[in-house]
Amino acid sequence: MAVKPLEDRVLVKPLEQASVTSSGLYLPESSKEKPIQGTVVSTGPGKILENGTRAAMSVSKGDRVVYSKYAGTEVDIDGVEHLILRETELLGVFA
Repeated sequence: MAVKPLEDRVLVKPLEQASVTSSGLYLPESSKEKPIQGTVVSTGPGKILENGTRAAMSVSKGDRVVYSKYAGTEVDIDGVEHLILRETELLGVFA
């Protein structure tokens, strides 16, 4: 199943959290925090401005982004968790 985001929305696949600490301790699922980083899977065409033109998206497919813990809407696509976020909910892009 393919999902195409609308307007200024971005489809992000969260990065997997490490299950082992750097010292070798295994972390239980209950102690893991929600991911705040992910990879952009696809983007919408951009927001329509008042003058009728579309604003260009500042992120593109493959970009690694940072977002807040509780941003976006969780979506299950073929058994894989994804997030749909507005572009304004993104906090930054890794260079």
